[in-house]
Amino acid sequence: MQYEGKVWRYGDNIDTDVIIPARYLNTFVPAELAQHCMVDIDESFAQNVQAGDIMVGGENFGCGSSREHAPIAIKASGVPVVVAASFARIFYRNGINIGLPLLEIGSNVEKIHAGDTLRVDVATGTVEDVTTGDVFHAPPLPGFVQEIARAGGLVNYVKQSEQ
Repeated sequence: MQYEGKVWRYGDNIDTDVIIPARYLNTFVPAELAQHCMVDIDESFAQNVQAGDIMVGGENFGCGSSREHAPIAIKASGVPVVVAASFARIFYRNGINIGLPLLEIGSNVEKIHAGDTLRVDVATGTVEDVTTGDVFHAPPLPGFVQEIARAGGLVNYVKQSEQ
């Protein structure tokens, strides 16, 4: 799976309450969650993100509560992959569960800036900043995790496996 898109860049310790504030958790409808994604730190995100754009975060992205709403809001915004220095473990697991690929590139994330264009190959873990020419390498996602992402999440993956 390969993706190319404009970077939306965020810093360290972006928690799930920032990704989707608690006041919007009265719904589990992905499109409604997407309308409020990142609103407390970036009011322009939900209105301006384009399908295929890529979110980039710093250390400990997705920390905080264990709600699945956060990766769902990101994915429903049209973001097909998130790249960060590191992810909170529960957010990482929730991302896999809903079919949102997450790649960790450590401190190299500091070289990526908002507005850059990234090309990401989930199968190889290659993250290329098309704007600067820099190439970074994340551990590639295991094959079964890529299959879960292709299926649109763990529930769909299990349903397909049962057929």
